[in-house]
Amino acid sequence: MGVSGCGKTTIGDLVARELGVQFLDGDSLHPVENVAKMAAGTPLTDEDRWPWLATVGFELAAAKGGLVLACSALRRSYRDAIRAQAPGTVFLHLHGSKEVLRARTEGRSGHFMPPALLESQLATLEALEADEAGIVVDIAAPVDQVVADALAGIAAAVTAAVGNSADESAAGAAGTPVRQFDVDLQAAPFNLDDAAITWVNTTLESMTLEEKIGQLFINHNNDYSPEYLDGVLENFHVGGMRYRPGPSAAVQEHIRHAQSKSKVPLLVASNPEMGGAGSCDDGTFVSTHLQAGSHPDKSIARRMGQVAGVETAALGCNWAFAPIVDIHYNWRNTVISTRAFGNTPEIVVERAKEYFDGISESPTACAMKHFPGDGMDERDQHVVTSYNTLGYDEWNKTYGHVYREMIGHGVQSIMIGHIGAPELSRHFRPGLADKDILPATLAPELLQDLLRGELGFNGLILTDASQMIGLTQAMKRKDLVPATIAAGCDMFLFFRNADEDFQYMLDGYKSGVITEQRLHDALRRILALKASLGLHLKARNELVPPVEALAKIGSAEHRAVAAEIADKTVTLVKDTANNLPIRPETHKRIRLYGISGGPDFTMADPLAYLDTVKDELEKAGFEVHLFKTAAQREAAGETGVNFMSVISEEATGDYADKYDAAFVFANVKGFAQEAAIRIKWSTPMAAEIPWYVTEVPTVFVSLNQPNHLIDVPMVKTAIHAHAGTVEAIRATIEKIMGKSEFQGTFNENVFCESFDTRL
Repeated sequence: MGVSGCGKTTIGDLVARELGVQFLDGDSLHPVENVAKMAAGTPLTDEDRWPWLATVGFELAAAKGGLVLACSALRRSYRDAIRAQAPGTVFLHLHGSKEVLRARTEGRSGHFMPPALLESQLATLEALEADEAGIVVDIAAPVDQVVADALAGIAAAVTAAVGNSADESAAGAAGTPVRQFDVDLQAAPFNLDDAAITWVNTTLESMTLEEKIGQLFINHNNDYSPEYLDGVLENFHVGGMRYRPGPSAAVQEHIRHAQSKSKVPLLVASNPEMGGAGSCDDGTFVSTHLQAGSHPDKSIARRMGQVAGVETAALGCNWAFAPIVDIHYNWRNTVISTRAFGNTPEIVVERAKEYFDGISESPTACAMKHFPGDGMDERDQHVVTSYNTLGYDEWNKTYGHVYREMIGHGVQSIMIGHIGAPELSRHFRPGLADKDILPATLAPELLQDLLRGELGFNGLILTDASQMIGLTQAMKRKDLVPATIAAGCDMFLFFRNADEDFQYMLDGYKSGVITEQRLHDALRRILALKASLGLHLKARNELVPPVEALAKIGSAEHRAVAAEIADKTVTLVKDTANNLPIRPETHKRIRLYGISGGPDFTMADPLAYLDTVKDELEKAGFEVHLFKTAAQREAAGETGVNFMSVISEEATGDYADKYDAAFVFANVKGFAQEAAIRIKWSTPMAAEIPWYVTEVPTVFVSLNQPNHLIDVPMVKTAIHAHAGTVEAIRATIEKIMGKSEFQGTFNENVFCESFDTRL
């Protein structure tokens, strides 16, 4: 304790190291409103201080094994407020004359407490009283002497206060683990040797402040031009990049140029959730996460990871934003409905480990996502903050189990979802009001108390995309940018406006929102991840493979893997009317309907897959009659057509005379544009809605979402093919005809908690 400039952070950190306990700067616990007032030279009122002091006390009380916390605690009433939460606290008062203190405060930069407030603090200061457990140390002595005096005084004070129970030193009472954890570079997941640690430290020491701030950012490269990349690297010194997918050759050259111009090797991220697809236009689609969880063969996930690793490494990527370890509990949730391995923690753990092991055969680090866990709320954090509402005990049995297992398995980094967890937050912050529940990206109790503390994660933490409304609705941009790092994230995913966000982060450091300790800990983790990949050992021209490596992308070998997995995972959900098999010999004329969710942000033709379906059906011997909506017919130049006329033409009594069976192929995709995805028919009472199930055998095939039966419960035959690829469509048609067996499995989410979907 003590006034500004007395050395609380410096001495506190040194004392903590000598005691072998953690150190926490109490300034990091101030809400942003307090920091803004102090930075403006406005003294805090007691109304400002009480919530902060309660948090300080809670941190001390919750510290297991000891905690040294730097806090001014100038008045007896303030110290009483802390003791009310942590009765065993011992106060170390760092005392200095006005002259010594003034010299120190005037010599400081980058701190939110202006020297002008020193007089106010000295006037407020109330000395420790006889009944308070504490000691006073003069700061005029050399630092090592101050530390020695402090340690001797602490030992005496603790002995007097709690007998010989030395384990309870100046840290407070036992409870859950501490919040701030210095990275251990030698421990998992980094496992650095002495040479790598030296590189981390010397690189950090060589950086300017602006370069340090830049390392916190992962840029989204929206332009492939060298000039664009040069500007990003020269102006913002970013630590990592993700790029907009394109042809593999262009992507590789883009990454090569970026690495050649970066002072510190870049983390180059991709999103290989489905194999090589999504990382470049010509990458191999192997399977979705759900698909990899829809067969007893767990090696499907490993093979997906293997292909993902080989193809992304060929591009020059070294960081995978995968696997996804969410649990799909809520069938209405469509943001992870195909992106989760399943609806139980057991299947998620098993398949996530397989994926991790597969991709780890390539020089790639993983970022599993989205802590504290998606799949409870039906909403999508791209457009609104969503919530994991499980209680502490239930969360630990489910999502907590998944994270413990994967952390123990060696995952190097974790992406934080813009997902709040009210009951988890209140476990660590009892009494937290509804209005104060923040998404995990801004919640130190989730990142530090839980993830770093109870789960013991020593790796790198990054935010999910910072443009997502799940984050931006929480507070002003200028506040939330540095608040994510202060809360415990180490990297910030994507600029919204590069100039603004960089300045917001820099201002956050200079004002004290981001402490020196927090900044350097984040930087050491960033550099450690790079060193763990061996990036520091490679010449710039060796960080990206030669052009010849691109031959692995979309190779015949990888497509054969995709075909085998498609054959294994096409799933028959129900066939209650025994419609199958349907063959050209018995059902020649097929009425084919296509359903999509309309165009999404990829701007791809949402019905392009129908050409593949029609072609494969015709190759199999069927005669295909493709249905077209009123809008499609009008676009083709037809006049006098509207949805009512289409209904009249389609739903006629001779339907069964014209067609022998109806196939409906649905490829409803998309997230990030709406809270949840459902079938949207082309018009009111649309002619493609399966009214015709009473007329001819009807087969409904989903090429993406697993929850369509809630919208088409009338269909008696439902198949989940998982993907709109040639391989998946071909395998589906073969199984419809009875040429091969259905092997895929499904979970109860497909029935959407409604009895009629099972009929």
